[in-house]
Amino acid sequence: MPIVQHFCSARLIAALLACAAGLVAFAKTPVLAFSPHPAQVYREIRAVTDNAGPRLDRAALKTERGSDHVVQARQLNDLGLLYQKQGRYADAESLYQRSLAVLQKALGPNDPAVAASLGNLAALYQEEGRYTEAEDLSRRSVEILERALGPNHLAVAIELHNLALVYEREHRDSEAEPVYQRALGILEQRLPSTYFGVASILNNLARLYYRQERYTDAEPLYRRSLTILEKTLGPAHPAVAESLRNLADLYRAEGRSAEADAFSRRSDAIRESAHAPEGR
Repeated sequence: MPIVQHFCSARLIAALLACAAGLVAFAKTPVLAFSPHPAQVYREIRAVTDNAGPRLDRAALKTERGSDHVVQARQLNDLGLLYQKQGRYADAESLYQRSLAVLQKALGPNDPAVAASLGNLAALYQEEGRYTEAEDLSRRSVEILERALGPNHLAVAIELHNLALVYEREHRDSEAEPVYQRALGILEQRLPSTYFGVASILNNLARLYYRQERYTDAEPLYRRSLTILEKTLGPAHPAVAESLRNLADLYRAEGRSAEADAFSRRSDAIRESAHAPEGR
């Protein structure tokens, strides 16, 4: 299988994603995965539903317990996000750990804001390839969120998605599949079917099926993901180009050359348009 690039948000992480930006490679599989970072996902979900998931700024605004400390933790977290984006992983890790320690002391170990902080640190470890540590923190985050918010809360779906990504990167597909499916079920139950974040999980689950050569299972998920992206981002968005490329690779693997070529041409046209000089 060819190595294919996939889109990730700068942080599914300022408006599930203001939109996809940046390219990340993922081991010889056609992909369109988005950054697993929960912080922006919480902000994006807030724009869709009043029942938003936990996030550090929301905790600072809504809780009276240790509010000064929570504000301090949020500031440490935000600086950690900046350092992570800059590739300063050691600096980001130190800030995330300090933020987590402040929150645990101020709010206790089972507060949703602590779960969000654990998710931030897990995302950093995942980005660094430290999957065992990322898995442990993601599991702890899921457990806290399930106890505090219930098993079907949007925030639980987000962290389940992150956990599934860890499993997939460790090639533990049999464990990743049911976690993806559970996360998808929660989002489909709680959000509009055309919501951007649904496309992300659809694509990731389809990618897993593709790698297992379960092409019949992968195709409808890739197509649903493509439809959502076209509706939410427009037909000429780079993320749409990647989704088209995923389908082209799938069809080529099935020997459906004519369909594969058609989707490849559409993908290439979007890419060429995106890189064309302005005013051309």
